[in-house]
Amino acid sequence: MKKIFDEVSYSCSEKVTKTYSTSFSLATRLLSENIRRDIYNIYGFVRFADEIVDSFHDYDKKELFKDFSIDLDKALKNKIHLNPILNSFQHTFHKYDIDMSLVDAFMKSMKMDLSKKKYSTVKEFKEYIYGSADVVGLMCLKVFVQGNQKLYLNLKENAMSLGSAFQKVNFLRDLKADKEDLNRSYFPNTSFKNLDEKDKNLIISDIENDFSKGLEGIKNLPIEAKFGVFMAYRYYNQLLKKLKKTPATEIINRRIRVPNLKKLELLTRSYVKYQLNLL
Repeated sequence: MKKIFDEVSYSCSEKVTKTYSTSFSLATRLLSENIRRDIYNIYGFVRFADEIVDSFHDYDKKELFKDFSIDLDKALKNKIHLNPILNSFQHTFHKYDIDMSLVDAFMKSMKMDLSKKKYSTVKEFKEYIYGSADVVGLMCLKVFVQGNQKLYLNLKENAMSLGSAFQKVNFLRDLKADKEDLNRSYFPNTSFKNLDEKDKNLIISDIENDFSKGLEGIKNLPIEAKFGVFMAYRYYNQLLKKLKKTPATEIINRRIRVPNLKKLELLTRSYVKYQLNLL
């Protein structure tokens, strides 16, 4: 029976989430049970696509990505695939009527990572951010609103801003690894070797604006999603605060982290704020 295979597929997506991201998996566990599985399914898909372009250096990444793209198309068309991650994603894709343009934009940005190393203009950067982060936020929003198209449209810009903020924080935190391991530079008009406080603060100010818009959206999310998304916001905002306090010269030399004890503290404080409606 396909039901058994589907259950195995869903468990694979959950395993991928918990293995690759402790912070995201923690936030996902705080979502209501009726939407949690579908967020695992989305994360599993985007993580595997990202792994191809970021990690498999000893293999033909272009060929792997081409095969993954073909398999994705087959999964969405046939509503089944023997790749359990794609089988899980196609289930959520069809269940919530996710727009194909979101998937296409995501795959386009991932494909750009196979060859493009530097984003020289704001336009190029925004296009990449939209495909690599904003659309993932929109896919998740489709799940959060559970078919309420009016609410989806009302929160669309906020979800995109939150996705942008998360991605830009990742870029700033991973500045050293992206340059040294992948030879990539995402922020336009910014030199990795000569990053100074002025450039750093401009980037942080931009992210803070995104977070502000994102938080307004979180306040209006359905109760099933609100606490989990708020926890993710709190984690990334704490990471941004650490980056803000860290000298630019240090950011380009080491990866800034939020300790596990601090994550636990954030969880406790976030729960209190949520319960007291202090978002």
